[in-house]
This record gives sequence, C-alpha cells and structure tokens, in this order.
Amino acid sequence: MTLTQLKAAVKSGAIDTILVAAPDPFGRLVGKRFRADYFLDAVAKNGTHGCNYLLTVNLEMDPLDGFQLANWESGFGDFELRPDPGTFRILPWQTASALVICDFHRHDGGQVAEAPRTVLHRQVERLAAQGMTCECATELEFYLFNQTYHAAFATGYRDLQPSSDYRIDYHLLQPTRDEPMMRAIRNGMTAAGVPVESSKGEWSRGQHEINFTHAQPVPMADMHVLFKHGVKEIAEQHGKSVTFMAKYAPTEAGNSCHIHLSLWKGGRNLFWDPKTSAGSKLFRQFLGGWLKYSPELCLFYAPTINSYKRYQAASWAPTRMAWSTDNRTCGFRVVGHGGSFRPENRMPGADANPYLALAAMIAAGLAGVEEGLDCGEAYSGNAYIDPKLTRLPSSLRDATDLFSGSTFARKAFGDPVVDFYTHHARLEIEAFGSAVTDWEKQRYFERI
Repeated sequence: MTLTQLKAAVKSGAIDTILVAAPDPFGRLVGKRFRADYFLDAVAKNGTHGCNYLLTVNLEMDPLDGFQLANWESGFGDFELRPDPGTFRILPWQTASALVICDFHRHDGGQVAEAPRTVLHRQVERLAAQGMTCECATELEFYLFNQTYHAAFATGYRDLQPSSDYRIDYHLLQPTRDEPMMRAIRNGMTAAGVPVESSKGEWSRGQHEINFTHAQPVPMADMHVLFKHGVKEIAEQHGKSVTFMAKYAPTEAGNSCHIHLSLWKGGRNLFWDPKTSAGSKLFRQFLGGWLKYSPELCLFYAPTINSYKRYQAASWAPTRMAWSTDNRTCGFRVVGHGGSFRPENRMPGADANPYLALAAMIAAGLAGVEEGLDCGEAYSGNAYIDPKLTRLPSSLRDATDLFSGSTFARKAFGDPVVDFYTHHARLEIEAFGSAVTDWEKQRYFERI
C-alpha cells in the first residue's frame, strides 16, 4: 500500500498500529510498534532510532564483544531506522496493524554497510549500473507441529508431534488436517503483499512448502522475511508451531530455501538465447561464477551450526558443486524455457538470511561474467556419489574460514562486511563448542 492509502486507512480507523521493522543479521525482523497517528506525524518523515547493538547481538539478544560496528567502548549508541515507503503493507493476521521495513542509517545519513538489506542493495546497484534487473523467487520449507511454541519450549523441544503421521509429499489427504492454517497463510500473506502461488505437502512428516511469486531482489527478500515472521504468528494463533531449522531431526529431510534467479533487460530474459533455444553466453558465465565461488560464499547460504547437518547424500539437499537440467542431486538445477528459463540454487537452507543469500548469488554471478567463466557441460548422473565434484564445506567453521580468506568476497562486499559476518559466525562456533548437548549426556552420562 502507498503512504496515501495508509493515511486513509488510519483516518478511517482500519489501522491504528504501525510496526516499524528492520532485518537483523539472522534475517529476523526487529523494531517497534507505534500508534498510527504518531507514525504519520513524525516517523514516516523523520524515521526513528534503535540501539546499534541490534546488529551485534546473538539469537538470545546478548551483546557480543569484538565488533567495530557497535561495542561497549563506544557506548552502544543508536542507528536511525529509516522507513522504505515502498514496503507499507497491512498485516491481516494482526488487529488493525500495518508494517513498514526500514534501512539502518548512521548519524551522518549513510547506510550501515554491514546491515543485510544494505549488502543486497549494493549488489543490485551493480546490476543497475549495467542496465540490468534481476527477477528471483525463494521457495521455503518448514515443519508444522501440533504443539504451541510455549509447549515446545517447556519440553525442551522434545517429543514434538508433526502435524501428519507419515510423509506427505504432494499429498492432498493428510495436509487437509492443516488446511485451516495453510489457508490462513495463503490468504493472509497475499493480502499482506506476499502473493502466494501454492502450498503443498513436502517429503517428511509435517513438512510443508509455500511458494510465492517472483520479484526483484530487495522486494523478494522483504517478502521472505515477512513470510517467516507471519507464518510463526499465524501458527501460534492456530495452536501450532513451525520451525525453519535447516535440519530439525536426523531422520527427517532438511528445510530448504531453493532460490531461482534470472537477469533481465528491456523485458527480455538475458539468460535465454532464442536462436539456440538454450542458455545464453551470459547465463553460462553467470552460472560459472556460482560454480567457482559458491563454496567461498557458503556462509551466506548456510549461516548456522545446524545448517551443515542438512548437507547429506540422498537427502534432497546438495553436497557437491555441479549443474544439471532438472536433476535434484546437483547444487544447481536449470529449469524453464524462454522467459521462464532460469537456474535454481539448491544450496541455501530455510535458515538462510535471504538478503545475504541473494547478494552472494548476484556477486558470484557477476564475477563469472567479469572473468569470462563458463559453466561447462551439464552434469548427468548421481552427483552425491561422484568424488570428482567439489564438495561443499562440511561445517560452519570450514565455511567461515573460506569466507574470511576469500579475496573475491572481500572485493565484492568489502572488508567491513566480511569481517562482520566472519566474527558473528566465529562467536556462534565458540558458543556451540562450550555447550553440553543431549547427545553427550546420552553417550557419556553412565557409560564413560
């Protein structure tokens, strides 16, 4: 909705609360709620402020040491939260509420380079400088459970009951149990400016996938984070809970976030060559960049300790670098024809921050073009078992080391951004290293 439409909705009493939100390094929306009249009088024009520690806390909201961006030594000051007027939308699942997404700005007015939305803006600007736009779409999978979040927390997330009793990939019968909630998601998201195409049962028990229509990168990432936020709230309203963890159980499939992307100019898909009815030279170079640089950028596709437990053979998640035409064992699957021709990146999990994942894909692809790379021949066979193919990093530690040491990443994103996300990852690795897990107690409590 436009600002004019928002003003009319506030005047009529249909909207009385505005959520002012910004994505943090984990892809969560953080921010404040304002009375709608005050928002229109002050915040819409002048923005608001939030503690700059919002970019340097962990998932528990503990302030973390060692960041140049924000720290105790500088007193944890404020960043400006500046509303993006193109992101106003009603939230039908909340009472009389609307939301706007903001960018983080410094006191001098400049955008905060390390903020996820800024990282993606910079890569989109590189495309625009060459007269190109990008169309993309993310596909999100999640598990649905019959417990509320409070109930799941109280049991330590043990004995969770999936919403279906058996695997439901493409099933129509079992997902009917969940249809009241799934219908609320489809309709509510569409009304909130996240146009849903379809929902379906996924491979595992209680696993679902919802697809929404394609858009340009920043609007797509905005829809993605709002979708994850809203699905959790709608699930709670239905007495359920969901998880977007990359791998919630060792015996179940992981949650993926497959990302489709193509470049456009003048209403034409630049990845398609109509003369050969195949991928263009630009497509082959762009995909060549993905193949070369994705291992170095895996931190932006798989940002948590848990992410790397999804990369298992015969698990529907890729483990090696290869591209193919409609082959789900490869990291990159090429689909479509003509205007719909595009590669699908199967590396990201549902825990990925979409701003960073899309930024990584654009940066790697542009590097392939600049370096004149080629993607080679399409792979045929089972990529899971082919030792000749380059493997993905096997842990967050390996991915972080590759990212930190990547000359390409530092050129594409800048040292401050690389150092910022490297430090976040290393602190997460350190926290996990000091944790005592259920596995350790089961393994060692009595028998060691």
